[in-house]
Amino acid sequence: MIRISSVKFRPKAVPEDLRAYVAELTGFDNIVYFRIAKKSVDARKKENLCVQYAFDIALDSDEQLAVQNCPYRDIALLAPPEQYPEPVWNPKKSLRPVVIGTGPAGLMAGLALAEAGANPILIERGKTVSKRRKDVNRFWKIGELNENSNVQFGEGGAGTFSDGKLTTGIKKDAFTRKVLEEFIAAGAPEEIMYLAKPHIGTDKLSYMVGNIRRRIMSLGGEYRFETRLTDLVIKDGRLTAVQVLTPEGKIEEIPTDSVILAIGHSARDTFEMLYDKGVQMIQKPFAVGARIEHPQKFINKSQYGMVKPRKVLGQADYKLAVHLSNGRGLYTFCMCPGGVVVAAASEAGRLVTNGMSEYARDKDNANSALLVDVKPEDFGSDHPLAGVEFQRKIEENAFKAGGGLFRAPVQRVIDFLRDRETVKFGEVVPSYRPGVQMADMRAVLPEFVIDSFKEGFKKLDRKIRLFSEHDAILTGAETRTSSPVRILRDSKTLQSLSVAGLYPCGEGAGYAGGIMSAAVDGLRCAHKILAVEE
Repeated sequence: MIRISSVKFRPKAVPEDLRAYVAELTGFDNIVYFRIAKKSVDARKKENLCVQYAFDIALDSDEQLAVQNCPYRDIALLAPPEQYPEPVWNPKKSLRPVVIGTGPAGLMAGLALAEAGANPILIERGKTVSKRRKDVNRFWKIGELNENSNVQFGEGGAGTFSDGKLTTGIKKDAFTRKVLEEFIAAGAPEEIMYLAKPHIGTDKLSYMVGNIRRRIMSLGGEYRFETRLTDLVIKDGRLTAVQVLTPEGKIEEIPTDSVILAIGHSARDTFEMLYDKGVQMIQKPFAVGARIEHPQKFINKSQYGMVKPRKVLGQADYKLAVHLSNGRGLYTFCMCPGGVVVAAASEAGRLVTNGMSEYARDKDNANSALLVDVKPEDFGSDHPLAGVEFQRKIEENAFKAGGGLFRAPVQRVIDFLRDRETVKFGEVVPSYRPGVQMADMRAVLPEFVIDSFKEGFKKLDRKIRLFSEHDAILTGAETRTSSPVRILRDSKTLQSLSVAGLYPCGEGAGYAGGIMSAAVDGLRCAHKILAVEE
């Protein structure tokens, strides 16, 4: 295989037939395999905006000699890719593994175990994705919350109602490739294999997770929806069973010696149960803040120099970070071009926001979380679950400031900076449902977050001109950015330090920061179970 790198085009000049262009560029008339390996937009200089590609090709001749003689110099032979280790189940094992949670980590863990022939049992407190969407839409319409079927809980996890970003800082290896291939097989666009900033969109994620479920079940896996983990049965420091609450309200005990705990970052009652059982966990830093919304055309203009970007560019996004005089960081997170701000609560009387985009990213507003670092010393307690209570307090503030019924508090940024009440909206109309209430963010967020915002906006304006203006609005509060705890595990076996056979996994356990890293962690935990000798 040969890699052709650093092929740049102006947005208007991208050829329709890229394969033919590469053949002409290299002089190779015997290309037998062709694929786009990478695609990114270089918008550092708007006057020189370009789309950059890399391509992988194969020839029906001596590739080493072809590379040596090629007139195009940014060309190299590729080493064979690392192979994904096919999972194998030990037939001597009598107990089926159990996966708790069906977010990205749980789905990929369940798939790996099913492919190995382990017949896993997947436990999900929420509903199937189709039933879950009905509950979520009802919540967004009239503010009626189902605490077990919402944006946080249900098939697909919290990522189902998001932009579906697949960017990640983890190593790109056989496991990441496996995740992408399975996502594509389930219905994700093929471009996620090569885009620098791939995303799926909430509309495609919804049917993807259903397709993955059907594949797992076809391989012998079993799903139990509307079923909640209530207890671990432990003997001599080793897991022997789990207890679950069934849809009928009965406690059922499932014998097992291996459990992947992929519970997500909002399973607060499960955190409490684990703490009571003596499972070791520690406080973990995270971040809180609000969602900020701008007109998408303003972001397009600021990033690309054009209001209506060409299809090859897509809607513009941004990723900003600044350091503050108080030693904290202020940064944007989970930016959703052409998206909406969504109600993401999972507890009565507590309001949470998140961002969501469909694949087309064709809504009027752009939104992003605007976050400030939170450190364990901010929690006011050394209890491992103090971060949960810190989150809850902010969420309660947001619920009250919104006037109840899950209406979100909102404030124009320019009013926020001048400590004045917002009396009307400008160009940006809040996208949050089931509704908003004009409020003062000082009643919602901790003082250090307010102070960080005020200093940080001045610095953000230097990165994107007029970022704090242009009728931008804040919607609060954003608290579920990552898990407030880390459930401690052995770095080699990935098992809990407290309970043998328990595998803390993914974002909720504190070992991932998004869809891709969580999915890969799920695969790795499954492979650790498969590697354990009877």
